[in-house]
Amino acid sequence: MTFRRRNDARPPLDAAALERLALAYVGRYATSRERLRDYLRRKVAERGWDGEGASPIDAIVVRFSELGYVDDRAMADARGRSLAARGYGARRLAQALGALGISEADGEDARRQAGEDAWATALRFAERRRFGPYAREQADERARRRAFGAMIRAGHAPEHVRRILNAAPGDVPDGDS
Repeated sequence: MTFRRRNDARPPLDAAALERLALAYVGRYATSRERLRDYLRRKVAERGWDGEGASPIDAIVVRFSELGYVDDRAMADARGRSLAARGYGARRLAQALGALGISEADGEDARRQAGEDAWATALRFAERRRFGPYAREQADERARRRAFGAMIRAGHAPEHVRRILNAAPGDVPDGDS
């Protein structure tokens, strides 16, 4: 039995091998079209191309998208729900979708939903971190600054953060004002 050492050269890719790699990747990871494209480009750069003409990366990505193996809109919605459940805001969602390479059109529903749920997610984040109305006692100035920074980094609007952090412990503000 022969074992291949890690640094042994692997054969260059052809169209069939590239498609097998793509199928294994989407079978293992929830991914976006752009992430799949980057993965395939990286594999071709690592191993080289032995097929005829240019590598069919874009064709594979389009076909996998048409087959539903890769769905940027569903990925954006799932990421939006996941971040909202953990209390992260709309700006944080926009950053996550940008990192995934999801287009404005495909992420539109997720962004809209994040905007509609902005107050609830800000409260959820404050509750998780025990800020503002969820704190045991009124925070000193240094703790308030740290809490403000944490909530801003979590993607929440400054006006929401101020309202939450100005609330007394136990006095949860409503989202109307």
